[in-house]
Amino acid sequence: MSVVVAIVGAESTGKTSLALALAQRLRASGLSAAAVPELLRHWCEREGRTPRPDEQADIAHAQTDAIDLAARTHDVVLCDTTALMTAIYSEYIFSDHSLTEAGLAFHRRCALTLLTALDIEWEADGLQREGPHVRPPIDALIRRTLEQGGIAWSLVEGRGAARVESALRAITPLLP
Repeated sequence: MSVVVAIVGAESTGKTSLALALAQRLRASGLSAAAVPELLRHWCEREGRTPRPDEQADIAHAQTDAIDLAARTHDVVLCDTTALMTAIYSEYIFSDHSLTEAGLAFHRRCALTLLTALDIEWEADGLQREGPHVRPPIDALIRRTLEQGGIAWSLVEGRGAARVESALRAITPLLP
């Protein structure tokens, strides 16, 4: 059975870099580790736009399916975002709360949820980025949603190697 680690956070808080660095470190220790990429990024690049409200659910489901697929063949799966982030942004941008419960249900299946802190600089990166001004309200919405959903989480802070070490301290007790 895989250890699935959900990594969530506002945009440009290092989720992708963290997932990739953690997968590399865990593979170096002999574990089979996969970093499942954020599918929204690829969707936006392919479509040349951000999704409409009616497209959010399919993106969220595809993210969960990709994670579940990786969990079948790896010891550890590091999720560079989850369906819950699609739900958070759907709520923030479209006032749509319909995806939240499915996002929380996924997190209830995870061994750990990591929340990336707002302690690194915002960087422009593709169509799906709103701007640095959305980070504090998105962070607050993530925290509120996780707490209301009864999902425990660990905050990942620091820059570079310190951020990876912060995450490893939370993950290591769960490893096979």
